[in-house]
Amino acid sequence: MKTFPMFLQMAGREVVIAGGGEQAAQKARLILKTEARLRFLADTLDPERAGLVAAGHAVHDHADPTVESFAGAALVFIATGDHDHDAALHGLARKAGCVVNVVDRPDLCDAVTPSLVDRDPVVVAIGTEGNAPVLARQIKTQIELMLEPNLGALAELAGRLRPTVNKTVARRHKRPFWEWMFSGVVRSTHARGAEREAARLVKEALDAGHAPEDSGTGHIALVGAGPGARDLLTLRAVQRLQQADVIFYDRLVDPEVLELARRDARRIHVGKTPGAGDWPQERITALVLAEARKGKQVVRLKSGDPSLFARAEEELRAAREAGLPVEIVPGITAASAAAASLGRALTERGSSDHVVLATGTARDGCGAPDIAALARPGATLALYMATRQAGRIRADLLAAGWPPRSCVEVVASASTPNERILRCDLGSMDRAILDAGIVNPAVILVRFDHAAIARPAPKDRQHGIASVAQVAR
Repeated sequence: MKTFPMFLQMAGREVVIAGGGEQAAQKARLILKTEARLRFLADTLDPERAGLVAAGHAVHDHADPTVESFAGAALVFIATGDHDHDAALHGLARKAGCVVNVVDRPDLCDAVTPSLVDRDPVVVAIGTEGNAPVLARQIKTQIELMLEPNLGALAELAGRLRPTVNKTVARRHKRPFWEWMFSGVVRSTHARGAEREAARLVKEALDAGHAPEDSGTGHIALVGAGPGARDLLTLRAVQRLQQADVIFYDRLVDPEVLELARRDARRIHVGKTPGAGDWPQERITALVLAEARKGKQVVRLKSGDPSLFARAEEELRAAREAGLPVEIVPGITAASAAAASLGRALTERGSSDHVVLATGTARDGCGAPDIAALARPGATLALYMATRQAGRIRADLLAAGWPPRSCVEVVASASTPNERILRCDLGSMDRAILDAGIVNPAVILVRFDHAAIARPAPKDRQHGIASVAQVAR
């Protein structure tokens, strides 16, 4: 190594930032995360840093720089933007015996600023000795995904408890205690936001004088895998995958998404493959509950968003009736991914001011969904699982008075390498879908602009919703 990583104690020490540009402001934002005193060495300050001075978070030194300007500073950042001026200030700071960082001048740097993952007091620093800062940022992103946002609070809890642990836990039990706290049910409970529950578990272990042998009741997370691309998962979804002992996943979940899970997690495919034997919902639910009752962290991984057309309510109800903790981790739904693939918004002021999410497929024994009743001027209909019903949907919408020229866009396998886009009009929608060979998973987007004229008016439907023609008058 050409550089040696080390964390500096900054509480009560002074950091000098010389320069008045955006790069100097960036260093100020970084140092404000610490407990150091901040001094700006510049003729004038921008409004942001002037506000910091006014609020008492920093002092402004506008005198001509001398060696004394840097005396006693724990760290100096120089970012004037002027090559010669930076070199001159560097010489003064070095004469004062300071550790100096000159922005964008590695030849004048005693120290370099790493990429940081901040979960204060847990801090991870990534450096490449100036060779590949973009790579450092990519690594930072990967670590950000690994560490839950509230991990620092768990570390602070451990710090507060350390004296009590030293008094009440026998020496031979201390390491197992901390391993249990940071890798078992306490951490997973804390990570999902149940911080009081996590603290209660720790207190019970301290009362017993050791970590419990049985980690207790498990937890179920209904996690949205998004539309396909793994980089569209939320940070929380990735965290739940990395905490999971068992993952039950659907057919439409991309294998790349599963690569984000713990290597030793069990992966159980419960998808419903066309032409093959289905997994009944009751069987899936029973297996999920059985694993959670063993104290396992269970993820039920669903494509898209779990709360949309994914039977999540049945699984939530079953978990609650069994007394098992359960949560929903939202995912990007296919309609949003389809709009992104099309390069446009789902709504547009003055044209389409509301979105209706609907399914084209009904539960066995129920009538077909009344899509025409949902169509209104200014609406965008996002129809899931509807490619096989395209002919019926077209006929119903035309019968409701919507013009055959109404815009239709179909996006299949949005965000994945297999993505396909079809644009057509309502009058030819089913034939165009058939000719293109588009099948589910796909979203059909139908726009009904305010300017559209609906005629003739169909009879009012029995459910009491007014016809499109009546609304348009």
